[in-house]
Amino acid sequence: MNPLRLVRARPGAPFTVTFDGREIEALPGQTLAAVLWSAGVTAWRSTRGDGRPRGVFCGIGVCFDCLVTVDGRPNQRACLVPAAPGADVRTQEGTGHDA
Repeated sequence: MNPLRLVRARPGAPFTVTFDGREIEALPGQTLAAVLWSAGVTAWRSTRGDGRPRGVFCGIGVCFDCLVTVDGRPNQRACLVPAAPGADVRTQEGTGHDA
């Protein structure tokens, strides 16, 4: 059963964000991490040294594993940033800043 139905939730109209050029549907109130997870994306950052994939670890903004670049701004915590219509979300490589 759909979780929204279980709790009788009535979210606002869905909208889209773009992740690495792919449009993904989001609901009002979702964080970027929730939007990405809902779309089956589990990693959206690579570590500085080894380039290992990272996604959500703590989910509360403490660990910084879920960093993404949003509308050209690097180092945004996907677990804290609310999804906004038309947001351009990108995988973050290393520090998110060009060398």
